[in-house]
Amino acid sequence: MALSHSPAPARYDRMQYRRCGRSGLLLPAVSLGLWQNFGGERPLEESRAILRHAFDLGITHIDLANNYGPPYGSAEETFGRIMRDDLRPYRDELVISTKAGYDMWPGPYGEWGSRKYLLASLDQSLKRMGLDYVDIFYSHRFDPDTPLEETLGALDTAVRQGKALYAGISSYSADDTAAAALVLRELGTPLLIHQPSYSMLNRWIEPDLLDTLEREGAGCIVFSPLAQGMLSDKYLNGIPAGSRASRNGSLSPDLISEQALAKIRELNDIARRRGQSLAQLALAWTLRDRRITSTLVGVSTLEQLDANVAALDNLELSDEELADIDRHATESGINLWA
Repeated sequence: MALSHSPAPARYDRMQYRRCGRSGLLLPAVSLGLWQNFGGERPLEESRAILRHAFDLGITHIDLANNYGPPYGSAEETFGRIMRDDLRPYRDELVISTKAGYDMWPGPYGEWGSRKYLLASLDQSLKRMGLDYVDIFYSHRFDPDTPLEETLGALDTAVRQGKALYAGISSYSADDTAAAALVLRELGTPLLIHQPSYSMLNRWIEPDLLDTLEREGAGCIVFSPLAQGMLSDKYLNGIPAGSRASRNGSLSPDLISEQALAKIRELNDIARRRGQSLAQLALAWTLRDRRITSTLVGVSTLEQLDANVAALDNLELSDEELADIDRHATESGINLWA
């Protein structure tokens, strides 16, 4: 089958890349997540246009999970079709990740952190995407009822089988992260990366987790840096029809309180003084700490993608700006993954 896309020759000229902890792997400062907007309910051509354009912009890292959709699995299927038809010759220029941990299929083996579930899920993910291996395979959430040795032993097995190149974890506490890093180090498959939620309204990683990751030599890729869209201009005047909050899905309308809106409007004023949108400020702010390897964006349009990458043109934040942001960037009860 003839490929229908020729990537931009200058695709690596503008994007910034950061080393992932103490590993040899570089990730783009902005990565593309397929959690929302790439499921089977979306027109394939819209997803194809976004993925092609992301690669043209130097976004080499595509982040998935087994249950991304809707329906579950369909984001991986969408990506697999686009990989086959558009990006196949460029596999070695891409870092593709997937995860397992949340509910995926019925019965006792369809979620959490057992060896049975994780390795079966990875095989299913590879089949959906048409890949021989993923670059990063994550434990999507900490399982309090399964020994860490079992969960992380499954990641080690995936690496040793050649089905993944690196092991990662997501939404683990600082203490659980340190314990996981120790188990993986003893197995001989070091912890590459942690993926936590993080934004100006959700700062839980600052007291302990970032120090833990630095000590362990692991990278950090943050998800939901726009607080599920709260840190965009979408909600400055309340909840618009058709928005994520209006559907009461992954963003509850209860979170768009007057108190939250007051913070968001103040942060928007800071962004405007910098010549940025609120979303661009929010992304730049997550990248202010060099321990953050990448910030993970989800988009539904090419315009959003361009605007998000443009945040990299204005990353410097003065001490005065950071102090001003700190007055308004406070916890807002949105860490749904704690």
